[in-house]
Amino acid sequence: MKERQLVIIGGGSGGMAAAIKAYDEGIKDILILEKDGCLGGILNQCIHNGFGLTEFKEELSGPEYLSRFEDEVKKRGIEFKLHSLVTNITRDKVVTYTNKEEGVVEIKAQAIIMATGCYERNAGAIQIPGDRPKGVITAGTAQKYLNIHGYLVGKRVVILGSGDIGLIMARRMTLEGAKVLCVSEIMPYSNGLQRNISQCLNDFNIPLYLSHSVSKIVGKEKVEKVVISKVDDHFKFIPGTEMEFECDTLLLSIGLIPYISLLENINCPISSTKGAMVYDNMETFIDGIFACGNCLHVHDVVDFVSEEGRNAGHGAALYLKEKEATSSIDVKYDKLLSYVVPQKVRIPVKEDVTLKFRVRREIRNANVIVKSKDQVLSQTFKMVMIPSEMVMIKLNKDKLANLDDELYVEIVEKK
Repeated sequence: MKERQLVIIGGGSGGMAAAIKAYDEGIKDILILEKDGCLGGILNQCIHNGFGLTEFKEELSGPEYLSRFEDEVKKRGIEFKLHSLVTNITRDKVVTYTNKEEGVVEIKAQAIIMATGCYERNAGAIQIPGDRPKGVITAGTAQKYLNIHGYLVGKRVVILGSGDIGLIMARRMTLEGAKVLCVSEIMPYSNGLQRNISQCLNDFNIPLYLSHSVSKIVGKEKVEKVVISKVDDHFKFIPGTEMEFECDTLLLSIGLIPYISLLENINCPISSTKGAMVYDNMETFIDGIFACGNCLHVHDVVDFVSEEGRNAGHGAALYLKEKEATSSIDVKYDKLLSYVVPQKVRIPVKEDVTLKFRVRREIRNANVIVKSKDQVLSQTFKMVMIPSEMVMIKLNKDKLANLDDELYVEIVEKK
């Protein structure tokens, strides 16, 4: 069995950023395993701009963004294998992958970074009432058909869900000549970035119906009609609010789920994000296995995926060089937050710690307070926080130096 210092599963922006960072910190024996035929992951099909504003201080398309990282990977001579599907990992870090050239291969890694991304929820996940004809497709799949293969999946389109991919595809389909009739969102707020609502819907006069969902799909062989209805506070359809749209396609943009089946198979503790629970260095609760990016928690901006990948690469490099035994404290949060990453912070704290979280509902004019017992470690005023946008709070290591009790994150709204 071959041995490698560091194996990174997934060659998207998180995986490549992790590899670059670990290499620059002295870990030269690195292997990236990517199941697709090229590095970059989903960025290959994201031909729209808007990437890189934080990372490179300029606006790039998805392929332009990923190429910056790919160039750095190749410049360092970091080994990567394409068309290589990882089928299994073990708790003692044996990685099994397969490809056409090598067949089935087992590698014993000293450390593993999971950067496997996420996948889309489909129609079966929400049990839409009505028929089951052709023409019901996830927005990301439609994006791949159009941007990679050149296929327009429909001409009269209804979109369910206001996630960013759905919003972007509303604009993309319109530019390609399709008629996007509406976007329906079951929540009373959009799940996409405000800039995408403005640029993808408002600029093209595409209506957005909040607190609405698809109440019926009609069609024999192909979608013929979609009915949307208003929902109440309990997400039940309100009779008499139905709107019918004659269409041939229903695009679903109803959420992303971290892809962590490899971690689930080894009983890795999972958080409310449906990703792994991690320490502040991105190490899961299994020794030497790290996680970052959308397989940890779904990000709204790819630049943040890259930054988290660097954190994982840094954490893995330190693990491989030092392997210090540390204790930890829990990170807890109040009911206005849906999650916080990381779930534990190692002590003694030697580096700044960034807490990332999302709120459950829109919150305006509030303080984000991080404290331990009665000691306030950080207080940050936020004019607005919405569920679709991740919030980040950086804690200075000096303020965390003498911690011996859990961290607690709370939101205090101003009256």
